[in-house]
Amino acid sequence: MSFCSGPVFGSQQPASRREFLRRAGGGFGLLALTSLLERDGLIAANAPANPLAARAPHFAPRARNVIFLFMSGGPSHVDLFDPKPDLIRLAGQPIPESFGTFKTRRNVSRNKLLPPLRPFRRHGQSGIEVSDFLPHIAEHVDDFCLLRGCHGDSVTHPESVYLMNTGSILMGRASLGAWATYGLGTENQNLPAFVVLPDPGGWPKGGAPAWGNGYLPATYQGTILRGGESPILDLNTPQGISTGQQRATVDFVNQLNREHLRTGDENSELAARIAAYELAFRMQSHAPEVVSLARETTATRQLYGLDQKVTAEFGTRCLLARRLVEAGVRFVQVYCGDTNGWDGHSKMEENHSKLCAQSDQPVAGLLKDLKARGLLDSTLVVWGGEFGRMPMSEGSDGRDHNPHGFCMWLAGGGVKGGQVIGATDAVGLRAAEDKTHVHDIHATILHLLGFDHERLTFRHDGRDQRLTDVAGNVISKALA
Repeated sequence: MSFCSGPVFGSQQPASRREFLRRAGGGFGLLALTSLLERDGLIAANAPANPLAARAPHFAPRARNVIFLFMSGGPSHVDLFDPKPDLIRLAGQPIPESFGTFKTRRNVSRNKLLPPLRPFRRHGQSGIEVSDFLPHIAEHVDDFCLLRGCHGDSVTHPESVYLMNTGSILMGRASLGAWATYGLGTENQNLPAFVVLPDPGGWPKGGAPAWGNGYLPATYQGTILRGGESPILDLNTPQGISTGQQRATVDFVNQLNREHLRTGDENSELAARIAAYELAFRMQSHAPEVVSLARETTATRQLYGLDQKVTAEFGTRCLLARRLVEAGVRFVQVYCGDTNGWDGHSKMEENHSKLCAQSDQPVAGLLKDLKARGLLDSTLVVWGGEFGRMPMSEGSDGRDHNPHGFCMWLAGGGVKGGQVIGATDAVGLRAAEDKTHVHDIHATILHLLGFDHERLTFRHDGRDQRLTDVAGNVISKALA
């Protein structure tokens, strides 16, 4: 004997007697439980159906939006933001034994120390030293807080990319952008809340899990925006289809999907698909205007380097990041560097010269543009990669991965600019003073968004999961 469990995509799906009794009995229990939880104020009687509805954080936020400029491959801190006179003095010598043992992917610990590739100079009222590789970014040292004592947990790319993006070296955790979207919802109803602008040359090592939802509902994952005339795939209405026909199709498909959800089984993928259909329909009208740069002035285009071949591509994505934030997108991640990117195992001079030339002016232009428009105060800008580079040479002219010490910087969004926090040792090998682990950086970003990182949790596998796992401290010195 069997019972009908209800329509599924317009058909009848039979259920066993045991399944019927399980659902019926569980349903009565859930009704009672819901009533008790609602009475105690543990759930809202009118909980929003939209999982991206705007939500209040734990306390007043300093930042409303985040732009994460991810330098894929691992930029060299000792060649860009961390001047080391001793590295110049000891150049060509083995690293002193006093630095102890350390883990590398290859046996480069016996290799000779390699001096910085370009001179460092002081800039701004703060006098922060920055390499000649980055003359445009150097003009904005008074706007950002430079973290020179960063460190992570892995010497390989995928694990370090996951750590920097999800708080774990393991694949499958929720990304920083997903957590921000889960906690705050969205400021707009016509664009995704979390947008990713990958490098057209290739995705970072580790790929899409770096901006995935992990165990969070699927609706919080990042949406890819590509370059070219169709930055969002399959968004345009098919030829010969009117807006009314498109609306009717979306309504019909969503009706069938909602009938399927009524069976009572949790299905975040299906719920996310329903929300995605609705969002995609609205985006057909609103997204083209946001991603079009036609109305940008000549001066703005030049500010981002759109008039120069070497900076035009990355400059376009930085300008899109500003436009997306203006339109209410909560979290934007812009990747600089293809699959290998800043990974200078050889020919460091050539590698970093190319990537600095591509990114220096656009990043500086983004900071200047945000500030001029009054957006920098409410937009947190983060610059960094998955790790730094070793002070020793790899081969004759390269550097290997270094998660033991590297640099990142934060600007805007409640950050106190014009300061340096932390330091690596005398040659830039390890974080030595005011160390900041990746968990600390994540805790600080969430704090600026208005969250206590220990309270922003999601129940999964019988545990309250969080971005910072069981670690992380807010970098209080970085706060304005």
